[in-house]
Amino acid sequence: MTIVMWVIVAGLVAIGGYLLIQKRRSGLRERFGPEYDRTVAERDDRGVAEKELRAREKRFGTLDIRPLDPQSRQNHVKAWNEVQEHFVDAPAKAVSEADQLVTAVMAERGYPVEDYEQQVADLSVTHGTTLDHYRQAHAISGRAARDETTTEDLRQAMQHYRALFDDLLIDDSGR
Repeated sequence: MTIVMWVIVAGLVAIGGYLLIQKRRSGLRERFGPEYDRTVAERDDRGVAEKELRAREKRFGTLDIRPLDPQSRQNHVKAWNEVQEHFVDAPAKAVSEADQLVTAVMAERGYPVEDYEQQVADLSVTHGTTLDHYRQAHAISGRAARDETTTEDLRQAMQHYRALFDDLLIDDSGR
């Protein structure tokens, strides 16, 4: 083979590699939504961030995540409505109940719920678009436990919990 042929082959291999990387990157962006950008920004290294996201996908594949049956979904919606009613008289307590209800739905769907950081990582694979709502709700809930919130903060926490709650009620096939 001549040098020109080697250069052409090397160029084609480089282009193929670049296209493969772009395709994988695009798949991660699509799968994780805003969580992709957040992870890249936090890690300050796109390669490290993408490796972490692929590890999350791999772990997620080992979990037994399942949709809620219709009766269970209906029961959770009823419970959420009751939590919202409690907000009027006891906003901080209602936020705590909302956190517990979201955690119960996660557990019933098969998500491990023992560790908050692991919850976030696991949820990021299929709920990346609403994950920031969960983070914000969790932060407000922590401040509420220390009595460092206003009623407006608590109202926002309820809205944030509701976003993830609604997302969790939909099974992963979009039904």
